Amino acid sequence: MDWTREQHDWPMADASRFTLCKPHKWHVQEAGSGPLLLLLHGAGGATQSWRHLFPLLAAHYRVIAIDLPGQGFTRSGASGRFGLAEMAQDIAALCTQEGWQPQALIGHSAGGALAFELAGLLPDTPFVIGINAALAPFKGVAGVLFPLMAKALAKMPLVATLFTASTGNPRSVQRLIDGTGSALPPKELAYYQRLVGDRDHANATLKMMAQWNLDPLLARLSHSETRGFLIAGEDDKAVPAITSVSQAAKMANVDCIVLPDLGHLIHEEAPEVVFDLIMQSLRDNGIMGRA
Repeated sequence: MDWTREQHDWPMADASRFTLCKPHKWHVQEAGSGPLLLLLHGAGGATQSWRHLFPLLAAHYRVIAIDLPGQGFTRSGASGRFGLAEMAQDIAALCTQEGWQPQALIGHSAGGALAFELAGLLPDTPFVIGINAALAPFKGVAGVLFPLMAKALAKMPLVATLFTASTGNPRSVQRLIDGTGSALPPKELAYYQRLVGDRDHANATLKMMAQWNLDPLLARLSHSETRGFLIAGEDDKAVPAITSVSQAAKMANVDCIVLPDLGHLIHEEAPEVVFDLIMQSLRDNGIMGRA
């Protein structure tokens, strides 16, 4: 998306800046002081998904949110670096360049998987909080067909244009969000309409899906010592709550809670509830923010 055109009413715009860390030009939003929390959005989202949690957390911590490569306002400089491992490597390089030393990583959906991957690359392994973290591969036939379809679509130059044309209207966006089990008011749906209506954003999301491979991470997590906390929505239709429950059961230092009557976008539907859980988990793990 065009920052000049969108900047005036984009959430937390006053906290935004841009920094070049090759191969990407990153959109970064930063506020607050104290121990650093790094926020990672899910596939197809952007920093706007943190619009409620960001100011709440920034009242107690230093909070940084980034747009993933090619999504939102981050400009990608390499078409082959949209996979899980590559994204984590590039974000780790960004942390090194900027002098960021996150004490906690908070990721939503695919950003939750990215948080666990990134945690293994950073010094003093940070605490990880996953919100409806996408920590399971697709099952059955979908596990074979979906990656193949995504790879084929990502190679077709007109696909992103056709996708944005078919989904970038209010009714289509409403159906997309409803399909996750969440409900958002029209004003907040408008942010997603702008995202899915942008060809570059859609193209980057397709490439991310095409290059995503969870298997190496899932194999490591079963014996990982990473400390974490998983928050899941009982009504999530995109990443079923059992995904978080099952993964937490396999990890020695990860707890899980399932929230009733909430879907995939629980941090947008019920930010105060999620905020309270995040704050408690941070304090329980010795990451103390400002009072």
